[in-house]
Amino acid sequence: MDQNKYTPGIPDELITNKIFVVREKKVILDRDLAELYDVETRRLNEQVKRNIDRFPADFMFQLTVEEFENLKSQFATSSWGGRRKLPYAFTEQGVAMLSGVLNSKRAIKVNIQIMRVFTRMRKLLETHKAILKKLDELERKDIEHDKKIVLIFEYLKQLELAKQKEHEQRTQKRLGFKRMDEH
Repeated sequence: MDQNKYTPGIPDELITNKIFVVREKKVILDRDLAELYDVETRRLNEQVKRNIDRFPADFMFQLTVEEFENLKSQFATSSWGGRRKLPYAFTEQGVAMLSGVLNSKRAIKVNIQIMRVFTRMRKLLETHKAILKKLDELERKDIEHDKKIVLIFEYLKQLELAKQKEHEQRTQKRLGFKRMDEH
């Protein structure tokens, strides 16, 4: 099956750049989804509200003022415009649910592409976790090796001190009386 047959020509990087982490979840904001689907944000939100039972809190949630300000501050040249309401954030499951609410061919194609991007991101994160785990294991081994090397040097230092003491004792002039029969 030809993957390009189902994609509307939106670069994956564009989608990736619209995915944010909010409340420890990867999300896409309503205005970004509307842009990808080529609909107005208010139309997208109207469809969501008409089908609100399809969007529980783990599929979609409204940002708080603090979360929204934090997101805006991440972009030097922001084009957020004068929003009257705080944006909605859609998780991967929420985006998948949108395909049932927005029935245009473009929405279906964009959803397929977004799902593929989310899947690739998940695989990348799994790979990074595995790499980080390996690095952590190597670091622990290095720390253990460092401790053993320090211990070896400590033993060598003690051995050297013991040899020095022994040498000093052998070369030291003996004090005391000489016996007459030794002479």
